[in-house]
Amino acid sequence: MHPAFQIPMLSNPKLNRRKVLQLGGMSMLAGAGFGSLLQAGPKINSGNNKAKSVILVNLFGGPSHIDTFDMKPDAPKEIRGEFKPIASKIPGYQICEHLPLIASRLDKTTLIRTVSHGYNSHNPYSVLTGFTGGSDRENYFAKPSDHPSMAAVCQHFGMGKEATPFHVVMPAFPGFSQGLRRAGPYGGYLGKQYDPITTMCEPAFARKGSFYDPVLPVGDPVLAAFGQTPGLSLDRIADRKRLQRKMDDVSKKIGDPAKSANLTRQQKQAYDLLTSSGVRTALDLDMEPSLLRERYGKNLYGSSLLAARRLVEAGVTFVTVNWECGADSHGGHWDMHNNNFGMLKFNLPILDTMVTALMDDLEMRGLFDSTLVIVTGEMGRTPRINGSAGRDHWPQCGFCLLFGAGIKKGFVLGKSDRQAAYPVDHPVSPGDLCATVYTLLGIDSEAVAHDTLGRPTAISHGGRPIQSILG
Repeated sequence: MHPAFQIPMLSNPKLNRRKVLQLGGMSMLAGAGFGSLLQAGPKINSGNNKAKSVILVNLFGGPSHIDTFDMKPDAPKEIRGEFKPIASKIPGYQICEHLPLIASRLDKTTLIRTVSHGYNSHNPYSVLTGFTGGSDRENYFAKPSDHPSMAAVCQHFGMGKEATPFHVVMPAFPGFSQGLRRAGPYGGYLGKQYDPITTMCEPAFARKGSFYDPVLPVGDPVLAAFGQTPGLSLDRIADRKRLQRKMDDVSKKIGDPAKSANLTRQQKQAYDLLTSSGVRTALDLDMEPSLLRERYGKNLYGSSLLAARRLVEAGVTFVTVNWECGADSHGGHWDMHNNNFGMLKFNLPILDTMVTALMDDLEMRGLFDSTLVIVTGEMGRTPRINGSAGRDHWPQCGFCLLFGAGIKKGFVLGKSDRQAAYPVDHPVSPGDLCATVYTLLGIDSEAVAHDTLGRPTAISHGGRPIQSILG
C-alpha cells in the first residue's frame, strides 16, 4: 500500500495503521448512525418533502468557478485563463469546453454562480453544516462541539428508516488522505449516534503523482473492518469478496448467544451494521453491468458515485461523495494553487462523466424526481491567475450545481462581476443552501437544535430557502 494511505494519528505518532483504523475508521460505527438507534428530536414536517434522499458531491479544495461555470471570455487573459466556453442546453449560456456532457444536460439543472461567504477553509464544514462563523484553525479537526451536519440534523428530527444507515460518506472521511479527520459530516454536539457510516478505500495508481500532478485513483469504496471482529484482517480490506466471506463468518458468530453475550451494546451495533446484507450488496459494484460502470468511470470517484446511487436505491437518505483521496501524493483534489489548468484538464472530464452518468441513471430508474443531487466545493478560486499558473483561495464567489428532487430545470441563479470576484446579485450562503435542502426534505428550515449545554441553535445558521430555484 502506498504511504499516502498509511494514516498516522497526529496526536500519537506511535500508533500504527492497524490501530488508527480501529480507533478512527470504526469509532464512528460504534455509535452507528441508523434509525433504530436514534434518540430522535421532535419530528418536523413542513409538508414540502419533495426529496427522499440527497447525494452531495464535495469537490475538496475549492474548484475554480471562473474556469468551469462562470467563465469570463471577455476579461483580460490573466483573469479569463486558457479555457474556451461552449454553448449549453440553456439558451445563451456557456460553460467550460471540458464539460461537454454537462453542457448538453444543463437544461435539467439549476446552476448557482454566486455562492459567497467568508470561511476560508478546506474543511467541508460550511458545505455540510451551513455554518461559516468559525475559522480554519478552530475547525481543522472534527470535534464533539462542532455543529452537526445537515444529515445529522435531519436524522435528529426523525427522518430515515429503521435499520437502514442514514448517512454514508464515501470513499473515505474528509482528511483521510492527509492523516486527519476534518470537520463537517458528523453529529457534532448532537452526539456520535448521528455520525455517518464511512467507507474506506485502498486505490491503486498507475504511477506516483504529486500535489499538482494528479493521477487517477482506481478502486472501489468498501466497508471498513471493525477492529475487534474475530478473524477479520484490517490490512487488505480492498478484497471485497474475501471481506464478504469474513462478514458471513462474523454474522454466524454473532448469532451464537455465547459469543454475543460478551459484546458491549456499541460493539453489537457495529456488528449489526457490518453484517447487514443490504449495505454490503449496495457496495458490490460487480453486480452492475460493465457498460454502466464504464459510463460512470472505473475510478474511485466514479465508483463512489455509482455506489451512492445504489445506496439511495437501498433506502439510504444521505450520501456524501468526497473527492479527495490521494491529495498529498497523487493530486486527487481541487486546491489548485499551481498548475490550475493542467489539473482541471485532468479533473473536469472525470467530473463531467460521473455527474452526467448519475443524472442519466437516476432518470432511467425513476429516481430523478425523488433524489436531490448537489455538486459543489467549499470555495471558489481567485479571479487573477498567480505566478505559478494557479488560482488561490476565494470564498467570496463560487458555484453550486443542483438537480433532481424539487429543483427548477434550466435555471441559472446569480451574476458575478466582470472578473467573477463578487456577486452582483443574489448572493447565496452555505446556510441558504442548507435551508433549501431542509425545505426539500420536509424539515422546517427555521427550526433549532440544542447543543450539549441545552442552548438552542438555528439549524440553518441564518440561512433562508432559495425559493427561486425550487421547481
